[in-house]
Amino acid sequence: MNKVFPSAEAALKDIVADGQLMAVGGFGLCGIPEALIDALRDSGVKDLTVISNNAGVDGFGLGKLLETRQIKKMISSYVGENKEFERQYLAGELELEFTPQGTLAEKLRAGGAGIPAFFTKTGVGTLVAEGKELREFDGETYVMERSLVPEIALIKADVADRSGNLRFNMTARNFNPAAATAGKICVVEVERIVATGELAPDDIHLPGIYVHRIVHNPNPEKRIEKRTTRDRK
Repeated sequence: MNKVFPSAEAALKDIVADGQLMAVGGFGLCGIPEALIDALRDSGVKDLTVISNNAGVDGFGLGKLLETRQIKKMISSYVGENKEFERQYLAGELELEFTPQGTLAEKLRAGGAGIPAFFTKTGVGTLVAEGKELREFDGETYVMERSLVPEIALIKADVADRSGNLRFNMTARNFNPAAATAGKICVVEVERIVATGELAPDDIHLPGIYVHRIVHNPNPEKRIEKRTTRDRK
């Protein structure tokens, strides 16, 4: 089965819509689906609820969708590098569901595994637990977290075969596999496409059963979120 689409725009054309719950892979700007984010912006869909560890930066990544006001709510762990995000949130223009990073990863993993909810100690006694069910196990208090099952998952991988089997590049794997397994429809952006069967089974990080559409982007910008250097004497 050939899952390759001619462009990011073509891959999203008949599946994205206003008001969707959507997961976007990446950590900061590492492993984000740059071409798919641009195509989503150009599609004009709005009122999106987006699950992503970060919200991009001003003018790049998900920051582009914040600038065009296409996102109404973020479900995120860290958003500290985006001034437009901060402005919209403080002005009451953007909803935010802050989620501890490990809990966010587990909410996606559980969604992909068909687990509707789970209990965790993370967040007990904080704002994170407000309005959620608490339960005691072995003398310890836990908070119940609902899993996440987005309608669309947009992810980034290094290599795909034409059946959608994926390999990720080191830390760029981050949230991408969890988002892919949780999403009802998964669209992946890759730098290289090979023939089905070329990837050794033991070298496949995510099987193609989770991937519905593939987009080739051989030259992503891969912008660095925050460059830190030291002087060499």
